[in-house]
Amino acid sequence: MKREFSAGGIVFNKANQVLLTKHSQNKHWSFPKGLIDPGQTSKEAAIREVREEGGVEAEILSKAGYSKYVYTLNGEKIFKVVTYFLMKYKNGDPNNHDWEVEEAGWYDINEALKQLTFSQDKQLLKKALEIYGK
Repeated sequence: MKREFSAGGIVFNKANQVLLTKHSQNKHWSFPKGLIDPGQTSKEAAIREVREEGGVEAEILSKAGYSKYVYTLNGEKIFKVVTYFLMKYKNGDPNNHDWEVEEAGWYDINEALKQLTFSQDKQLLKKALEIYGK
């Protein structure tokens, strides 16, 4: 089975809202994330993906956790591990996201827990909140 390694960010702003993205192709709601490029650290990839998919600049505060799952692409099963970092918003606008994302925006925590598609992401958000102390 092929393996993929990605990184992403669970980004909070000063209003204690979290950044969520809606993927253009499969329409799920999640956090900005993407593949770690060759020669790139997971932290570097997370910062880049938050900028590309979320439209914002953010700084890493700590590691938030992992998401592991299997998906199928062109008939091939792929085992994916995503490292998520707890991040603090610095500047930028979620409307400046790239083509991979249909929609990006800030959500209050209760809204975000309803909006997120996958239960793993909901658990990661709860864990990030504990670390963040909000």
